[in-house]
Amino acid sequence: MRSRRPARSSWVASVASGFVGALVLTSIHESARRAVAHPPRMDTLGRRAVKNMLDAAGQDVQPRSTLQKIALAGDLVANTMYYAAIAREHGRARWQRAIALGTAAGMGAVALPPFLGLGRAPNSQYASTQLMTTAWYLAGALATAAAATVLAPSARTASA
Repeated sequence: MRSRRPARSSWVASVASGFVGALVLTSIHESARRAVAHPPRMDTLGRRAVKNMLDAAGQDVQPRSTLQKIALAGDLVANTMYYAAIAREHGRARWQRAIALGTAAGMGAVALPPFLGLGRAPNSQYASTQLMTTAWYLAGALATAAAATVLAPSARTASA
């Protein structure tokens, strides 16, 4: 019998897996901002980004609570799409991609806000905050890989 390369996971399974990772990341951020001394405040950066987009579009700036909801929804969508790329691989490659993309997202979240016009991230002067940011994006990526392992067809099934 000829060995075939495992079929890629479906688009739906990839997006669903990415959504699991995005929910894990957002849950960690939302829980920790209430419990940790110097938490990463991605919600603050999200509100700033939404405000900047509204300003650029000539729209009225919304109240803080509305900006928070829009930013949270935007984070879930953006992180879902980013993490969905993890589920496109199988086996060891999926976990390697999760580690690479999760670490890159965390490091980007630490370093990029000033370059994106979002100002300095709150608490970014603390090494612990930088480490938490990177670790939490990595946790979301690993949750995506775990979800994809459950949701996507296995390599053995694809090659049978």
